[in-house]
Amino acid sequence: MAGGRPRKPTHLKVVAGTVRKHRENPAEPDAVGGWPDAPAWLSDRAAAIFEETCTRMDGMGTLSVEWADVIAAYASCQEEIELTTAIIEDLGRTYTTTTQTGDTMFRPRPEVAMRSDAMKRAHALRAELGLGPASKSRVSAGKKHEANPFKALG
Repeated sequence: MAGGRPRKPTHLKVVAGTVRKHRENPAEPDAVGGWPDAPAWLSDRAAAIFEETCTRMDGMGTLSVEWADVIAAYASCQEEIELTTAIIEDLGRTYTTTTQTGDTMFRPRPEVAMRSDAMKRAHALRAELGLGPASKSRVSAGKKHEANPFKALG
């Protein structure tokens, strides 16, 4: 497994104005513009998050149909965060159990670890989509990327 920071997608480099011809793959496939369809397996809430995310990315000019799977994974993680947070708010971060000797023991609720894991996954996906605070600061909002500027370089 290779270490280091993951590569920034070319479309984010284009929108941010940091693309360098000598570092890019001239045979990279073109992104297919347009609005991706939400996968049928998403719940109603995750589908709503999918649509909200697409709206944000469309406003930034970074939306493409090729992002459907990543956006769906992000939406699913966000829903998992919401669900586990609701359980934690209702039942607390810990629960009590009685040991074999009759003592009371406090244990962490499993939903706390589940939420933490979902937050880590959502954070990584948000950065990949260009929606994290750091990655968003490198993207110019409001400009839609309509054509591949590399075609003219060919």
